[in-house]
Amino acid sequence: MWGLLLALAAFAPAVGPALGAPRNSGLGLAQPGTTKVPGSIPALHSSPAQPPAETPNGTSEQHVRIRVIKKKKVIMKKRKKLTRPTPLVTARPLVTPTPAGTLNPTEKQETGCPPLGLESLRVSDSRLEASSSQSFGLGPHRGRLNIQSGLEDGDLYDGGWCAEEQDTDPWFQVDAGHPTRFSGVITQGRNSVWRYDWVTSYKVQFSNDSRTWWGSRNHSSGMDAVFPANSDPETPVLNLLPEPQVARFIRLLPQTWLQGGAPCLRAEILACPVSDPNDLFLEAPASGSSDPLDFQHHNYKAMRKLMKQVQEQCPNITRIYSIGKSYQGLKLYVMEMSDQPGEHELGEPEVRYVAGMHGNEALGRELLLLLMQFLCHEFLRGNPRVTRLLSEMRIHLLPSMNPDGYEIAYHRGSELVGWAEGRWNNQSIDLNHNFADLNTPLWEAQDDGKVPHIVPNHHLPLPTYYTLPNATVAPETRAVIKWMKRIPFVLSANLHGGELVVSYPFDMTRTPWAARELTPTPDDAVFRWLSTVYAGSNLAMQDTSRRPCHSQDFSVHGNIINGADWHTVPGSMNDFSYLHTNCFEVTVELSCDKFPHENELPQEWENNKDALLTYLEQVRMGIAGVVRDKDTELGIADAVIAVDGINHDVTTAWGGDYWRLLTPGDYMVTASAEGYHSVTRNCRVTFEEGPFPCNFVLTKTPKQRLRELLAAGAKVPPDLRRRLERLRGQKD
Repeated sequence: MWGLLLALAAFAPAVGPALGAPRNSGLGLAQPGTTKVPGSIPALHSSPAQPPAETPNGTSEQHVRIRVIKKKKVIMKKRKKLTRPTPLVTARPLVTPTPAGTLNPTEKQETGCPPLGLESLRVSDSRLEASSSQSFGLGPHRGRLNIQSGLEDGDLYDGGWCAEEQDTDPWFQVDAGHPTRFSGVITQGRNSVWRYDWVTSYKVQFSNDSRTWWGSRNHSSGMDAVFPANSDPETPVLNLLPEPQVARFIRLLPQTWLQGGAPCLRAEILACPVSDPNDLFLEAPASGSSDPLDFQHHNYKAMRKLMKQVQEQCPNITRIYSIGKSYQGLKLYVMEMSDQPGEHELGEPEVRYVAGMHGNEALGRELLLLLMQFLCHEFLRGNPRVTRLLSEMRIHLLPSMNPDGYEIAYHRGSELVGWAEGRWNNQSIDLNHNFADLNTPLWEAQDDGKVPHIVPNHHLPLPTYYTLPNATVAPETRAVIKWMKRIPFVLSANLHGGELVVSYPFDMTRTPWAARELTPTPDDAVFRWLSTVYAGSNLAMQDTSRRPCHSQDFSVHGNIINGADWHTVPGSMNDFSYLHTNCFEVTVELSCDKFPHENELPQEWENNKDALLTYLEQVRMGIAGVVRDKDTELGIADAVIAVDGINHDVTTAWGGDYWRLLTPGDYMVTASAEGYHSVTRNCRVTFEEGPFPCNFVLTKTPKQRLRELLAAGAKVPPDLRRRLERLRGQKD
């Protein structure tokens, strides 16, 4: 395998300059430094022309220039860098820099034009070129903002574009496809577990034909502007152009980069469309949605306002409630939608969507806000599909499980939040690793032969350590667990972002410490069905022409994967939901871009609209019914529904009703309850819309009848009393 990868890397052709493009544009040359020692943290070194400042104790002290724009006045500040620094190396003095400044972390910087679409893949690989590439895995097609590498450097999925070390005039080029108004550039360094590579400054050029180029110039000096770039590999750095430029092509020309590293970058281009009066270029196919919905990002206040507007517009089918508060005290609001909101109707399943578990993965939040608007509008229009959904089930939408993290990400902005900022809650807890690990005690009991006769295969209790007052359990996690216990959910999906795939339980590998391992549940067929339904209805996942998001091509497996076979996640909400409740839950990774720009929300809604509706409809798949007492005809709560051949049971709700998701087939199903004789019957699931009705009537055991008589204070019948006396005598 390594030989194949090395061979591919060796024969991958370097992408040369466009026809007629000058190799030396007069912008100067930046010489890379020596090779970095693997595993060490590199320092920046100065050229003789820029000696480091000497401190009183004789040590050198580096300063990083930060530009803060205030009323068009450029203010030059200095601050000490936190890493072990010495100044930057450059083959010549830097030209007076552009007024375009780097982002001040304490201020929200407006980006002007929307992104061209490198991160979201709207810009195809064929429109990205470079002067050279170290390997195919470091080619220009990898130079996309926030792209993630695989675990191994040197494979086909590396973490950025890197020019060859001998390339003395490197450049990275983007073809917008038609004349475009370029307004800014966002850059990152190379994403890698093993190396440190990033560009520290660059110039920008433009062209209409990829032959003749002109540069972005500084207003004050009239010289080519040099833009400050990155000081670490992950933080996105925005530079706005001194003056927007209309062109078709844009080039980034690294001038300096980390000593010992290579000119490597990931980028996004900010660009506004311009009209083409001569119709010389083919227009891109129109994208978006015709639904009259609110396509924008909503912070906490705006989200709450929107949910209230939906409730006021459709008061008869909606109810807003809170399941708890975040660590910062923000309420976790849920929108309930049903023809009878506020009450569980006998025989009507409960379904939910959860979004925003990771605060920086914002698309799921907006999709649920769009979904509640859509359901309201279409119900008022009399849409039969929506009307049936709301009359046959109770839908619960939690758009923001981690509102604290989202507010951090929202403040930074969709293009500047990076890959991880805002992911965790305000206690730095990853909520998707914060649920109780019920997998380990179940598997240990199975290995000891205790399941299901001694240890149940369902509704496993919380471990003692998890219930202690000092347990590291986030308030958001506790709130969701209480919510799960209060409502008999049957079906759920957890909406994430950063990939295009649906993953299903188990999320945790059965082999301890294994990074990945196929670990299916007893209901693997059902989970694969549910995952395939969503993936098969999602327009982006079904686009055969799209490229993989990062380092894995999930399309070869139908865009679904067993969670543990992807990467192990102990304490996931999916596994907990399956083992602690009746609910079957999958994770939907909605988009390559965790926080897409709001101008991409209409198309993202269209990509997911039918999938969101179709997935909810899968709650009809399988069997459903009521388990009743023969004498009273009342429902029996907590009766166990066991399916022969599937080592995972479900239980009835407080009214005796149940739902058991199953794929088509014939099943022997047993209903049992404490104090009752068990009943077994055949239940058939067909491909027709269900669920198939499978009701049970249970008869009390004599012992249970006696308990009830004694509890009611009734006298024991003489024959029964004599029989009991004989039994006691036999024991004596």
